[in-house]
Amino acid sequence: MSRKLVRPRDHRMIAGVCAGLARRFGLSTGLVRLLFVLSIILPGTQVLVYLVLWIIMPNEDRQAYVAH
Repeated sequence: MSRKLVRPRDHRMIAGVCAGLARRFGLSTGLVRLLFVLSIILPGTQVLVYLVLWIIMPNEDRQAYVAH
């Protein structure tokens, strides 16, 4: 669980937000995607949160470039 919160280049479907969250918290990517899709049924700001995370989460390769 010590990995940084980044959007990975592999296992992306749309932007990599769910894959990044799954890696960060040690969960299955499919589980995080399923939970997100199921949460769309509930009223709330899930899509807005996804878009904000898409904007603020750096790409995995960009993060590696900055670290070196």
